[in-house]
Amino acid sequence: MSRIPDSAIPTGRFAPSPTGPVHQGTLAAALASYLDVQVDDGQWLLRIDDIDQPREVPGAADQLLSFLEKSGFEWHGPVVRQTACIDTYHEYLEQLKRQQLTFACTCSRKQLNSSDRYPGTCRSNAGRHLKAPHAIRMLTDDARIRFVDRVYGLQTQDVQLQVGDFVVFRKDGLFAYQFAVVIDDAIAGINRVTRGKDLLDSTPRQILLQQKLNLATPLYAHIPLIYDQQGQKLSKSSPNATALKPDLAALTKVWNHLQPINVSTADFDTIDGFWKWARQHWQTQLIRDMHYD
Repeated sequence: MSRIPDSAIPTGRFAPSPTGPVHQGTLAAALASYLDVQVDDGQWLLRIDDIDQPREVPGAADQLLSFLEKSGFEWHGPVVRQTACIDTYHEYLEQLKRQQLTFACTCSRKQLNSSDRYPGTCRSNAGRHLKAPHAIRMLTDDARIRFVDRVYGLQTQDVQLQVGDFVVFRKDGLFAYQFAVVIDDAIAGINRVTRGKDLLDSTPRQILLQQKLNLATPLYAHIPLIYDQQGQKLSKSSPNATALKPDLAALTKVWNHLQPINVSTADFDTIDGFWKWARQHWQTQLIRDMHYD
């Protein structure tokens, strides 16, 4: 397995999926994760989460990198792509299997659509090798996870009761996001994860995997989402997620979404001037004082 660094240096990351153009939500996650470590002289890594290749939009990754560079972001080391880490994922999956923490699941989406929680249909497959196409699920017996989010405070989840046994390897032969992101963060030595609130509910599953694989758990901070006029979360596939230009207008608008000190483009002569000011004034803990959901 790849060596996992042990570093006291604040180390964060931005890990977008190359599934569309950069929009305000993308930039908010980038800016928050960047400044969260910049204010403490930490390092910020960049990873392209391209594990779900069927959803990848050709050219989106290059457009994203160009946008970040023109917007003044500076990252430490080379850009990592999940598709280069498949062998490592398999090694950790085998570790879970050796610990008898997984089972093969042949359930279809149609069978499971009626329930938000996996009902344990295929649990009897634990320890069996199946030739038929199947997903691999993680056993979640007695898994009550507690953690303190740096924005939303104490979070608790009984993973078995609220989610059930979750997929770590999909039936189509791809690794699940929940599994891949845990391995990626551990190998890179990520000790601060700052990302959108839409991932808050899945964090307990990731912490459970960290515990079972004997991996360190980062500090988590989830930031409020940005919605369109219809109240829908902006996503790369949303028709209202307008592609941004890498300029001061975009940076200041996202800043105002996350911090109580409002700024405008008139406050800065250049993008470099914005970043110099932002590093001096950013406070992650102030996000919780904003009036969001």
